[in-house]
Amino acid sequence: MVGIYSYGAYIPRYRIKVPEIARVWGANADDITRGLGVFEKSVPCLDEDTATIAVEAARAALRRREIDPEAIGAIYVGSESHPYAVKPTACTVGEAIGATPNMTAADYEFACKAGTAGIQTCMGLVRSGMIPLGIAIGADVAQGAPGDALEYTAAAGGAAFVISEGDTIADINQTCSYTTDTPDFWRREGQSYPRHGGRFTGDPGYFKHVQGAARLMFDQMGTSPEDYDYAVFHQPNAKFPQRVAKALGFTEEQIKPGLVVPRLGNTYSGSSMIGLAATLDLARPGDRIFVTSFGSGAGSDAFDITVTDAIASGAFDRTAAPTVEELLRDPIYLDYALYAKHKGKIVMQR
Repeated sequence: MVGIYSYGAYIPRYRIKVPEIARVWGANADDITRGLGVFEKSVPCLDEDTATIAVEAARAALRRREIDPEAIGAIYVGSESHPYAVKPTACTVGEAIGATPNMTAADYEFACKAGTAGIQTCMGLVRSGMIPLGIAIGADVAQGAPGDALEYTAAAGGAAFVISEGDTIADINQTCSYTTDTPDFWRREGQSYPRHGGRFTGDPGYFKHVQGAARLMFDQMGTSPEDYDYAVFHQPNAKFPQRVAKALGFTEEQIKPGLVVPRLGNTYSGSSMIGLAATLDLARPGDRIFVTSFGSGAGSDAFDITVTDAIASGAFDRTAAPTVEELLRDPIYLDYALYAKHKGKIVMQR
């Protein structure tokens, strides 16, 4: 069975509270926090970007389990904010973690589901026998224009998953996708900030695709929400995943462990993957996890996952890297001016 061999996450320690952003733009902080269900978001340090976040997440995954660098046959990094328009982030990650040059590597872009698309690619390569191990990463330093609605949630963070066949800590029983050409969110080449299609963002964007992929998975596996212990959905805010979970028949208890967006914000390509990491942080053998990502433009990837006995074995050390909960603790709060400096919204003229 192809599945997750190890995993790791990384979240910058800096934060800004949503009311601080609202204060600068004269918005009603209570209305915004109540409407989004988000109270603060992560902010990258001055020397952090998608590449450094991806490296830290991958290193965390490698610390939890002994992995031969020569066995890594592929690295895929999904992001909306790669440091370079022309130069792959994945090569930097491979070099930083000590992988050998005998591998394939590439950067993926599909809005917020680029990381889960990387998992699917690694699954195919591993299952075909072309590679023994593959690493899929979803990481972003999410962008939002000053004063735009996106600025209240666009955050920084990422997660990495090592995919293998056999001796996995979690088997991926099935994956499927639901994809259409829906222009709900985009950023053209050369533009600093993305734009969103307003009324298209919820429906026919997020809800149509998440439910489409989820119901396709139910049909393929002959399952229903009651068959799963946990569920994770893409988290652009706290309201959307709660609403779609309820519509599909999942309970608040099933999604609570992976619903990290209120204290983290929307990490775009890292969103559903960090939610899955947070769920695996407390999962036990036999637990079944339902995951559905979403990427604007638009599409969703769904996964049916069963946690194995290996997660509690001596070969896998969950304590060797920080859990998502630990990464969310002890934040350093910034005011809007320092936040703008960290995000490159203001720069010193020389």
